[in-house]
Amino acid sequence: MQTFKQVMMRIFAVIAAESLGVIGAGSLVGIEVWQAATLAGALGAARVLETLARFYLADGHLSAEEINEAFAKVDKKANE
Repeated sequence: MQTFKQVMMRIFAVIAAESLGVIGAGSLVGIEVWQAATLAGALGAARVLETLARFYLADGHLSAEEINEAFAKVDKKANE
């Protein structure tokens, strides 16, 4: 089972990965870089947290497989 610290580090990695992907794109449409990065990071983390919450609501437990599945939803390379 993954520890809380490991899950939080993975969430921070999601925020970083999602944020870095939009830094250039935000400037093309007139959005401040920090705003685009913050929004993208928050949306990525929200997707993971929502999935984790739904798994937890189902049975009151989070397995390692469920945690990995939640993070795979935002990991583009895992879905290829």
